[in-house]
Amino acid sequence: MKKILLIPDSFKGTMSSMEICGIMADAIHHHYPDAEVVSIPVADGGEGSVDAFLEALGGDKVTVKAQDPYGHEIDSFYGILPDGTAVIEMAAAAGLPLVGNNKHAEKTTTYGVGQLIKDALRNKCKKLVVGLGGSATNEGGCGAAAALGVRFIDAKGQSFVPVGETLHDIARIDVSGLDPLLKETSIVTMCDIDNPLCGPHGASAVFGPQKGADAECIKMLDNGLHHMADVIRRDLQKDVLNLPGSGAAGGMGGGMAAFFNSRLQPGIETVLDTVHFNNLLQGADLVISGEGKIDSQSLRGKVVIGVARRAKKSSVPLIAVVGDIGSDIQKAYDEGVTGIFSINRVALPYEQLKLRAKDDLRLTVDNIMYFLKNMR
Repeated sequence: MKKILLIPDSFKGTMSSMEICGIMADAIHHHYPDAEVVSIPVADGGEGSVDAFLEALGGDKVTVKAQDPYGHEIDSFYGILPDGTAVIEMAAAAGLPLVGNNKHAEKTTTYGVGQLIKDALRNKCKKLVVGLGGSATNEGGCGAAAALGVRFIDAKGQSFVPVGETLHDIARIDVSGLDPLLKETSIVTMCDIDNPLCGPHGASAVFGPQKGADAECIKMLDNGLHHMADVIRRDLQKDVLNLPGSGAAGGMGGGMAAFFNSRLQPGIETVLDTVHFNNLLQGADLVISGEGKIDSQSLRGKVVIGVARRAKKSSVPLIAVVGDIGSDIQKAYDEGVTGIFSINRVALPYEQLKLRAKDDLRLTVDNIMYFLKNMR
């Protein structure tokens, strides 16, 4: 083995993707001390995405003052990669951890996310990767748009910054003051869900409860987002109501598409493009990926399958190291997965298994390396 690529997702609640890469690399080097091991910790767009990209590619973490979900000034951050791409995780300015137990989806704003984008533009970043996930907001990205010059005007002709409970007050949208640097910038939004903006599968109904919204509030928020979409269609000639992914992060997916002309793209595709994965595959002998559980949901394009599809095109074998193996995963092999190995070595409840997960992961990769060495 001369070159091995490691690109696992996190095992939620057990190990981060960076921890997994480290454990895997140690086990590999025990058997192949001279192997080139390339670690690519996967970011899903939520909390930790900036650190994952910086770990994989290098670059700088930029600290900047921005508003939190309730408009208080905080020290926030984003990353700038070596090629000048800015990586912004909306959780850094609009995340649930920032509100603690004070959850009110109808009152929170993404304004701080817009401030992060604005600072990246001032730092001459020509490409932005914006990660959606873990938000405390439900205002369709209006706050972020307002921070970058979009004016939301009410029936009295007054400008205001909408939050969830005031979306219905938008009478018209004026984008003439949008930051001109955005025209020179491409923005990709990491979005791993395909929920529409509104309705029973929309932003408010599905994600509102975890942000403090009760049934009455959810109905109000959903109506507000629907109204916002109607005004966007009329004033901006864009239809985000049924756009897959528009319901992500309290409608931020729809806002990114409507106000910033951003492309919504699965997180793993964004990661693979950003790290130039196709180039890294050149000369690789093996790819090892993984996630907490591989099942039929994985086949919709989660990390392992997204990586496997690319590895297959380059004829590089891919091993998936996972926690649980679900039923009906045969199609994974058709997508490019060569073998699937569970780290669960004994039959125990999850609460006990997670305590030994790191050791079990190391031993599993160790076993795989023994097998590969003895095949040669």
